[in-house]
Amino acid sequence: MEHSSDQFIRYLATERGLSGAYQLSVRQTLDALAGWMKLKNTSLRDIGTDELAAFLSQRKSEGLNAASLRITTVHLKVFFRWLLIKGKLEMDPAEPLLAPRPDLTLPETLHATELVKLLESIDPSQPLGRRDLAILELFYASGLRLSELCKARLEMLDFGDGFLRITGKGGKTRIVRVGNKACEAIADYLANERPSLVTTKTSSHIFLSVRGGALSPDRVRQIVKERAQFAGIDQNVYPHLLRHSFATHLLEGGADLRVIQELLGHADISTTQIYTHVDRQRLKAVHKQFHPRG
Repeated sequence: MEHSSDQFIRYLATERGLSGAYQLSVRQTLDALAGWMKLKNTSLRDIGTDELAAFLSQRKSEGLNAASLRITTVHLKVFFRWLLIKGKLEMDPAEPLLAPRPDLTLPETLHATELVKLLESIDPSQPLGRRDLAILELFYASGLRLSELCKARLEMLDFGDGFLRITGKGGKTRIVRVGNKACEAIADYLANERPSLVTTKTSSHIFLSVRGGALSPDRVRQIVKERAQFAGIDQNVYPHLLRHSFATHLLEGGADLRVIQELLGHADISTTQIYTHVDRQRLKAVHKQFHPRG
């Protein structure tokens, strides 16, 4: 099992080009399976569908929710299909497994008026004000993931057309739109603040720390939280909340779901469809509040 797991992780890394985070997630599933197999004194060739179902049942009893069980099931399906293709097994015991439907948890969003309040609370003339304003404007204008913003480089930015080329999950490259306000904030930061942060070891990352290095994800989370607190926003504000708000506000404004999917970099439209539920919840709340018989 250990040898097959190592080979499979190498396959995910070298042939599929999947991220380190995804590889770690798969590794955790396979390590859990290996531990279960050791307790049951069984081997890969003895594993059948019933055994995998029993393993998943145990994981559920250990506290895994529906979403985590679904991910675990997908990991098992991909792993055992690979074993079959490689000739290590004569049949695929994971093929009949049914992944549980994940619980529908609607993403949190920030109201448009609160976002305006947040952005307008930042004074560009104050130290690092231009940088922080550019970060928040870009998050909201483009719906970037935290890792994507931290990795954004100067050569990826096209001011002329207002686009940013980024590499997202799974090493996939996409082009995202950078709105006028975000372009203005970034241009101001690049011209009037970034030069003072540059050192001899500075790379081409757009957003820099006070020491001239690329901003870490943890530092960006801290910046977003501190700016929201300073703006007097009671809600917990974090980078992914701005991504959710970006998508929700586009949908509320009439944007096509397929366009939103492309902008967010979702491989599957079903991932993007969660925002339609957010919009429906908003419509129900408005109807209940304002209709005489709501």
